[in-house]
Amino acid sequence: MQTVEILGVPASPYTRKMLALLRYRRIPYRVLWGSHIAPPAGYPVPKVKLLPTVYLQTDAGREALVDSTPIIDRLEALQSERPIRPHDAVLHFLDLLIEDFADEWLTKAMFHYRWHFAPDAKNAGPLIPFGQNLQFDSSSAMAMSESFSRRQISRLPLVGSNAVTAPVIEASFQRLIGILDRVIERQGFLFGSRPAAADFAIFGQLTQLGIMDPTSAQLLVHASPRLRAWLDRTEDLSGHADSPWLEPATVAAHLEELLTEIGRVYVPFLKANTQAFAKGQDDFETTIDGHRWTQPVFPYQVKCHEALQAARQAMTSEACASLDKMLAGTGCDALFSKTSA
Repeated sequence: MQTVEILGVPASPYTRKMLALLRYRRIPYRVLWGSHIAPPAGYPVPKVKLLPTVYLQTDAGREALVDSTPIIDRLEALQSERPIRPHDAVLHFLDLLIEDFADEWLTKAMFHYRWHFAPDAKNAGPLIPFGQNLQFDSSSAMAMSESFSRRQISRLPLVGSNAVTAPVIEASFQRLIGILDRVIERQGFLFGSRPAAADFAIFGQLTQLGIMDPTSAQLLVHASPRLRAWLDRTEDLSGHADSPWLEPATVAAHLEELLTEIGRVYVPFLKANTQAFAKGQDDFETTIDGHRWTQPVFPYQVKCHEALQAARQAMTSEACASLDKMLAGTGCDALFSKTSA
């Protein structure tokens, strides 16, 4: 396979997600540290300027891609060795679901802990410009840091972090630490002793929450040194031995806690967001984990909800029955109930 090129920064959880994934899959890659503030000359501009931007070589030249989930599927099609999507239909769906939870819900915790707490914002601000260019002069870097920090702090309500939702976000993150600790102790990864896409999605967010941002990093390492060590190991799994996936019957018990957490917080968010979008609302309010939740409607996460529903609809009736049995009682089964408009 030809070398994959990736534009990103260390402070981007999705950049870290993709780099760890490429290492495990032993796909040759080249990192272009930086951002679209000063993009690599002669490279195509993506439709949306997000990080990471992954450049794949095609017959027509370089192609710029920015959404990690379809990029993963594209790479699965291009190289068959060491796949990270389970072939079993039920496991495949669970991988998509947990990856989506990490990308779209756990990132709320990442954004919240980084920009809600003043010491964390002060820590992160300078790392953003220097992560793009180590040779920025200090005065310019500090000006960029202050400007970027102000903008990110102003965006907290857009991702759902506010005075009302903060307790829900923090409680969910702290529960998740314990859940993942027990998952790792049992098997090492979500679907056995080998990583799936969902493992790398969780890893990407936790490289920020567990390493970069002081408040959440202290919480994580005190609650689970095992999970903290897992982050260091998962950074580079290029030498990790391939192994079979767990059987679906075993996965049901292994992931029950995690699926229940997803059903407890992420599923009600997705459903309320989709319902508000269908009504043409700009904001919505719902109840998550027994607490009030309010935030602006997020159109992209409507697409996430629809994608999960479509993935289930594409399964055979037998696989659907197995999946439904596994999800019953976790709250995740509500994903497939109709959302009234």
